[in-house]
Amino acid sequence: MPKKLLATLLACAIAVALHAQQPKDAKMDVFITQLMKKMTIDEKIGQLNLQTEGDIVTGSGGNSLSTERIKKGLVGGMFNIKGAAKIRAIQKIAVEQSRLKIPVLFGMDVIHGYETVFPIPLGLACTWDMPAIEQSARIAAIEASADGICWTFSPMVDITRDPRWGRVAEAGGEDPYLGGQIAKAMVTGYQGRDNFSSNTDIMSCVKHFALYGAVEAGRDYNPADMSTFRMFNDYLYPYQAAIDAGAGSVMASFNSVNGTPAHANRWLLTDVLRKQWDFKGFTVADYDGVGELVSHGMGNIQQVSARALKAGLDVDMVSEGYLSTLKKSYQEGKVTLAEIDAACRRMLEAKYKLGLFANPYKYCHESRASKSVYTPEHLAIARKTAAESFVLLKNAQNLLPLKPGKTIAVIGPLANTRSNMVGTWSVAADLTKPATVVEGLQAAAGPDTKIIYAKGSNLFADSTLEANGTMFGRKLNRDNRSDANLRAEAIQAADKADVIVAVMGEASEMSGESSSRTDISIPDVQEDLLKELVKTGKPVVLVLFTGRPLTLVWEDKNVPAILNVWFGGSEAANAIGDVVYGKVSPSGKLVSTFPRSVGQIPLYYNNFSTGRPASDHGFEKFRSNYMDEKNAPLYPFGYGLSYTHFAYGDVKLSASEFSAKSNVTAAIEVKNDGEDDGDEIVQLYIHQRVGSAVRPVKELKGFQRIHLKAGEVKTVRFTIDNDMLKYYNAELAYKAEPGDFDIMIGTNSRDVKSAKLTLK
Repeated sequence: MPKKLLATLLACAIAVALHAQQPKDAKMDVFITQLMKKMTIDEKIGQLNLQTEGDIVTGSGGNSLSTERIKKGLVGGMFNIKGAAKIRAIQKIAVEQSRLKIPVLFGMDVIHGYETVFPIPLGLACTWDMPAIEQSARIAAIEASADGICWTFSPMVDITRDPRWGRVAEAGGEDPYLGGQIAKAMVTGYQGRDNFSSNTDIMSCVKHFALYGAVEAGRDYNPADMSTFRMFNDYLYPYQAAIDAGAGSVMASFNSVNGTPAHANRWLLTDVLRKQWDFKGFTVADYDGVGELVSHGMGNIQQVSARALKAGLDVDMVSEGYLSTLKKSYQEGKVTLAEIDAACRRMLEAKYKLGLFANPYKYCHESRASKSVYTPEHLAIARKTAAESFVLLKNAQNLLPLKPGKTIAVIGPLANTRSNMVGTWSVAADLTKPATVVEGLQAAAGPDTKIIYAKGSNLFADSTLEANGTMFGRKLNRDNRSDANLRAEAIQAADKADVIVAVMGEASEMSGESSSRTDISIPDVQEDLLKELVKTGKPVVLVLFTGRPLTLVWEDKNVPAILNVWFGGSEAANAIGDVVYGKVSPSGKLVSTFPRSVGQIPLYYNNFSTGRPASDHGFEKFRSNYMDEKNAPLYPFGYGLSYTHFAYGDVKLSASEFSAKSNVTAAIEVKNDGEDDGDEIVQLYIHQRVGSAVRPVKELKGFQRIHLKAGEVKTVRFTIDNDMLKYYNAELAYKAEPGDFDIMIGTNSRDVKSAKLTLK
């Protein structure tokens, strides 16, 4: 084709695309401009007011719905109201009895599923399966939207490197690249791919902006303080990836950053988010985040509300600081009408994009809810995804999978509970529906397998600690017998069995918001029970529930098989049965490093080397090491076993050198040299040998999930280009620097094969 004709056709295509986009944006702009001309300042401020009513309260306080307030146009959005009929009734007041008939935006904490619950986000990330992660968000959107919800406070994309912090359970782990891929998948799953054209598409809210995963001492709501070099290279990318994927809203974080709380941090909310990343959606406070600025020492409620608005925070969640003080601040010249208008416009644009002005009842169809929520199809997908999320940490003498027909003693405080299966932040779930682990194992093993159950211990010896870890209806029905009596009953059950399955760890609310721990081992009385079970000499399988990495040094040394199942959601128990009895081979890989002790924290794979690196020969004085512990983790990032074994060949590069305008292919042969079919997650890491700033010892830059039949060999290829080698240097310029790089491919971040590549 002649170049001139090609150029003409390209110009025409661009013009057509622009023409297709402009009317839609222009139409929205005209509509909202005309609407805002009719609005009083009270009505504009009312659009910035987000409140909750009734069903689920997530913070320490709350406020109640005022019908008169909605009629006056003083409510922009509401959240955590469950049910299309309830939402329709409230929306009817807004669009039929208010002066301007502006619809209300309805949100909910749909974090890892709606009524069909998927694994907690930490477990979901361990699948390394982006289509499955996107599908989990799509199903959540289908179900939530059928019940009236059009906005979700998800995904949480905070990088987390301190497992003492309970909200590790809600995030995708320690790595920015993997976190970014998860963020994109979740946003796409929620919002769809066609500008909210379907009534199954709901708006996502990326949280928590920013650095919430780096709170000091792993204590919730604490400050986070770090260099901008670390922010941009390690912590900010997943947020940016979510924005690039089209996320419609962003939630501020509770922590302070560089001495300023995020809710009032103009550098974060305006300079980075809007000016650098070109974010066009709206920003929202976390629960009472504006009101809590008073406790931060930022001023009284009027002062902090004005400061938050001027920083770029559009919507106030439940504190009502905006509603009660912004008009006065405007009258006193503390805020401008332009600042109020900008925030109001962004909220109205979100409603327009969702189609609420065209059809306020777009998400209110009770009949669809009866057909689209908690369906057999959704449950089957949740079961498959849960099994993919489990990480096999140890399997001595191939104890797993178990063979049907034997007598199994299923012991532990989490073995016979339904409400704990779904994990934290599953606010819409029916806690009576999930199967117990006992039931899941029996269903998988069949009638020829006899299962003997004994609780064996409570969650904690201390009843107060147990109450703190079993909130929100997730009770374990504490047994009032003595610890000794409970253990004795468990040992009697074990004596009658061929194999012991110990179902232990954390209860679902021992992780999540406001669930920080200083001791991240298996709780005291459970650990005592496990040691007694091992002493019986019977084979022991530890089915481990947890919402964070735990310290498992004794368990790793003494327990033959350890299967980490996180909290797998609605179908957790059935998925556990599938894996324990070999219907599915485990394939999950860790996205967070498991430390040997709390004293190693923070511990993560992509650390910087030091001028005095530790040796491999134990403790040495004047080296970067501990007197009483190894530097190495118990289980490294990317680690996870299978029922089969995968052998890796050598890394082969298509060229040993390349330029900024070219690329190189890195290939490796992977063979399933075991006897079972299985999935493997092949991981690509890169290390820059010399840089203008210190570079990590390795960085994840790619991964592929592959399926191999027994004996099968596949060649896995990664394309390496200039963009893959870029980083933010000491001046925060984002670029790749010429030099030598180690290209590493392997089964986890520790066990890799390597080749050298030079960027000219």
